[in-house]
Amino acid sequence: MMYNPPHPGEHLREDYFKPLGLSITAAAKALGVSRKTLSEVVNGHASISVDMAMRLGKAFNDDPEIWLRLQQQYDLSQAMCNQAAYAKVRRLYDESRPTA
Repeated sequence: MMYNPPHPGEHLREDYFKPLGLSITAAAKALGVSRKTLSEVVNGHASISVDMAMRLGKAFNDDPEIWLRLQQQYDLSQAMCNQAAYAKVRRLYDESRPTA
């Protein structure tokens, strides 16, 4: 069974914004980003960038790496669901070949 993590924006909305009663508008202002930018992240239409991870880390007293790991886990899960896209990739390494 493959784990299919939620988009980090869902985590942001459910575990931070809702308990704190934060609107996207208020959070965007506190983060120093546009409402549109934050809305796209929260609604899963944009990835959490390094810049956004730094902002979230500072705003919520978190390690920015947490946000980047959540994004990476989500991205990898999405890619693994689309194995057909990688069907034509040729293996470049053969385990039987001695290494230098």
